Amino acid sequence: MFLDNQLIFKSPAAASYTLDLATFLPPSAPAGQRLLCVWHADAVPNLSSFANATPDVSAAPGKSPSTIARALPRPRGHQGQTVFIGFLLLIGLLYGGLRASYQPGFARIYQFEQLWRRGNNEPDFLVKPTITWLNILLVLIFSLSFALLLVAIHTNIQSIVILRRLFAVPESAIVLRVLFYTSLIAAFVLGKYIFLELMGYIFDVTALVVVQYREFIRTILFMGLFLPLVMLLYLGLNQTLPETVLWVSNGVVSLLLLGSVFRIARTLHRRASLLNLHLFSYLCATEVIPLIILLKIIVFTY
Repeated sequence: MFLDNQLIFKSPAAASYTLDLATFLPPSAPAGQRLLCVWHADAVPNLSSFANATPDVSAAPGKSPSTIARALPRPRGHQGQTVFIGFLLLIGLLYGGLRASYQPGFARIYQFEQLWRRGNNEPDFLVKPTITWLNILLVLIFSLSFALLLVAIHTNIQSIVILRRLFAVPESAIVLRVLFYTSLIAAFVLGKYIFLELMGYIFDVTALVVVQYREFIRTILFMGLFLPLVMLLYLGLNQTLPETVLWVSNGVVSLLLLGSVFRIARTLHRRASLLNLHLFSYLCATEVIPLIILLKIIVFTY
C-alpha cells in the first residue's frame, strides 16, 4: 500500500489487515485528501475488500464522515511496453538500412519464389560465401527479433540450471534480458557451424556441411522477417486476447524451428538421398535432436 506515493505497508502473506493511516502521516502534514494506492505484482487487487474499520469521528459537526473517492483500477499496461516498441523501431530501421545499402544481397535472401523452388539449379545463396558482413548483421537482427519475442511471451530461458548459475539476469531488467537472449541466440546460430563441422567429421559427410549451414542461415533469416509482425500482434492484442496471442507466438516459434529442419532435409536430399541410414542418422544428430531440445525449452515448457 502507498500513501501519497510513499510505501507504508507490504503484506507478508494473504490475510486481513487493519491499518491506522494517520500514524503514517508526518505531524506537520496539512489536513485534506490523500492518495491511497494498492498494488500487486501479478494480479489486480480486489478494491472492494478495502473499507474503513471505524467512521471518521473528526468530521465537522453536521457533516457526514469523510468519504473515500471511488476506487478505480489502473489499467495494467504491457511490462516493458516502451522497451518493446523501442526495439521494434530499431529493428525496422536496421532492416530498412540494410535493404537500402545491400539491395542485391538482401534480395537474394528474401525471395519468396525461391523458398520452395523445385528446379535443379541451386539458389544463389547456397553458392555464395556465408560469412559476410550482411549475413552477420542480419543474424544479429534476427537474434534481436527472436529474443524480443521470447521475453514478450515470458519464456525464461534462464530456467536452464547451467545458465542460471553462470548468468543471473533479474526478471525486471527487460533490456538486459533482451540483450542477453540476443547474445545467446547469435552465439547459437554462428556457433552451429563448428558443431556441424564436428558432426560432419564424425559421420564422414563434411562435403554437406557448408550447404547445410547455408540453408540453415537462409531459412532462419527469411522466417525471422515475420517475428516483428508477431511482436506487433502481441502488443496490440495481449490485453484482450492473451491466450490467442500466446498460441500464435508459440506457433510462429515452432514453425520457425520446424521449417528450418524441413528446408535443410529437402536441400540435403537433393545432394544425397536421406533413405541412406547413415545420412539420416547424421540429420537426426544435427537437426532433429537439437530441434526437440529447443521445442522443449522454448515452447512446450511454457
